[in-house]
Amino acid sequence: MRQERRDGPEPQRAWSAWFTAMAWVAIAGLVPTSTLAQPVPGETAIDDADEAAETEAFATTTAGDQPTQEQLDAELDEAQAAIEEMEKQLEDAKRQMQLMGRKLAPEVKPAPGTGVGLVAADGRAKKLQVSLNDDGTLYLRFATWLQVWTRAMQLNPGTTVLGKDESWYGDVGIRRARFLMFGQIFPRVFLLMHIGINNQTFRNARKPQLYFHDAWAEFQVTKNNKLYIGAGLLYWNGVSRMTNASTITLMSLDAPISNWPTIELTDQFARQFGLYAKGKFGLFDYRFAVTRPFTPFDIDNPVQGPPNIAGPCCGTSGQYRDDANTWAYQGYFQFQFLDIESNVLPYTVGTYIGAKKVFNFGFGFHAQPKAIGYLDGAGDFRSRALYIASGDLFLDIPFKTENGGAATWYGVYWRQDFGPNNLRYVGIMNPGDGGSGTSASGRGNQFPTIGTGHTGYTELGFLLPGKVGEVGSQFQIYVNSQLSKFEALNDLMAHFGVGLNYFIHRHNAKVTLEYRNRPIYNASGNVESRKGNSFILQMHLFI
Repeated sequence: MRQERRDGPEPQRAWSAWFTAMAWVAIAGLVPTSTLAQPVPGETAIDDADEAAETEAFATTTAGDQPTQEQLDAELDEAQAAIEEMEKQLEDAKRQMQLMGRKLAPEVKPAPGTGVGLVAADGRAKKLQVSLNDDGTLYLRFATWLQVWTRAMQLNPGTTVLGKDESWYGDVGIRRARFLMFGQIFPRVFLLMHIGINNQTFRNARKPQLYFHDAWAEFQVTKNNKLYIGAGLLYWNGVSRMTNASTITLMSLDAPISNWPTIELTDQFARQFGLYAKGKFGLFDYRFAVTRPFTPFDIDNPVQGPPNIAGPCCGTSGQYRDDANTWAYQGYFQFQFLDIESNVLPYTVGTYIGAKKVFNFGFGFHAQPKAIGYLDGAGDFRSRALYIASGDLFLDIPFKTENGGAATWYGVYWRQDFGPNNLRYVGIMNPGDGGSGTSASGRGNQFPTIGTGHTGYTELGFLLPGKVGEVGSQFQIYVNSQLSKFEALNDLMAHFGVGLNYFIHRHNAKVTLEYRNRPIYNASGNVESRKGNSFILQMHLFI
C-alpha cells in the first residue's frame, strides 16, 4: 500500500509523525518525574531575536536532500512507536503530579543573551520573571539597566567650567539608570511602569529624584493582535522608528536626540500623557496616539521662548506657546517584509546582532494645532501648528556563514516645522557654565540639533564574523551621521560619529567606544570650525 502512495500524502504523514514524536521527546526531557514545564512565551522585541536565532538553526538542520520512500516508511514506524512511548510517559507524569496534590510553577526557558535576564558563564540568560498562574500566561517581569559614560571632549570657544576657561574637558557620569516592570497581570490586561534618572554629572544636584518615564495600562480589545488600547504616560510615539527607540538595544552609542523633536519641552523625556491604539494586520504594524502635551514653560508672553531656543540670525523665530491648550496627534505605521517584530512593548530594536532578519519601511507624523507662536514682519502675533513628518527604512540581515556576522542599516528623513527660523541647541550632560561661550553655538558641547527644516539621519553597522572567548563575545563597527538644513542657518549642519561595540554578553553586557565631531557656528549662521571633537566610552549593563 505504501508503494502505491509514493506520490501521495504518505510522505507528508511520515514527516508529520516524525516531528510530532520529536515534540513529545522534547516535552519528556523537560518533565523527568514531576510535571510539564511550559516555557513562558517571548513577549518583547528583544525576545523575538532569540526566537529568530532558534528558527534559523532549525531550518538549517532540516534542509537538505529529500529522503527515499523506504527511509520515510522506516521513520514512520519509529515515529509511531515513539509517540506511544511518549504518551505512556506523559500519563505517568500526570499521575505522579496528581499524587503530589499540587501543580508546580513553570520553569522559565533559558534564552540567548538578548533576553531580559541574568547572563551565566555560558552566555545564556534567564528572565527575571514571576509567573502569576500555573501555565505562565500571566506574568510580571522586571528589568534594570545602567549606562556609564567616560568622556574627553573639546568644548565650544569661550566655555567656562566653574568659572575657569576650558578648551578640553573630561568626566565620568551616568547617562541612564533605569528600572522597568511590566506584565500580563490579568487576561487581556497589561501594565508597564518605568522609573529612573538620566544625565547625572558632578555638576548636577546630589541624590537626584527618581521619576516616571512610562506608566500606562493596556487592554486587548480583539482576541488576535489587531487592536489594543491603552492610556497613561506614553512612549507610543509617532514620527519614526527612532522616535520609539529602545535605549537598551541602540547600535550607536546614543540616539541623535533629533529623533525626539519635542524632548523636555512639551514632553517628559519623550513621553506625554494620552491614549493610544496599536495592532497588526499581517505585514502592517501601526500605533496611533492622542496626547495632552506638557506646558512648555511658565511665561506671560506667548512668543517668548525658553533660554536654549533661539535662532542665531534672521530675526524673529517661532516658539512654543504656553497658552496653546491643544491636544497632539501622532502615529507611526510600518510594513514588516521579512521577520515580524513584536509590538508588546513600544521600544524598537536598534540592532539584532545577527539573530533576526528584518526589512521594514515606515512613515509617521506628529502634529499639535496652535502650538507655535511668533511675530511677523509687522510685529503682529501669529500662530501655527507644530508639525513633523517622516519616512524611514530599517534593514538587519545576518550573513549566511558559520559564526557569521550581520549588517544593520537605518535611514530616516524628518520634515520639522516649529515656526520660522526655530532652532534648538542640545548638549548632552553639558558641563559648561550657563551663558558661557563666545560662539553662536553657545556653551559646552551643544550644537544645533532640532529646528524648522529638513533632517536626515543614518547609521550603518557590521557585526564581525567569529566569536571571542568561551561566552562568544562579538565586535561590531558602525558609523552614523546627521545632516540638517535648518532655516535659521546658512550652512548645512553635519554631525558624524564612528564607533565600536564589544558585546560581552550581547545586549546584556557591552562596551562602546565612539568618536564624534560636531560643527561650531558663528553669528552669521555659517560653520566657523569643526573643532567639536569628543571621545566617549560607555559601559552598559542590562539585566
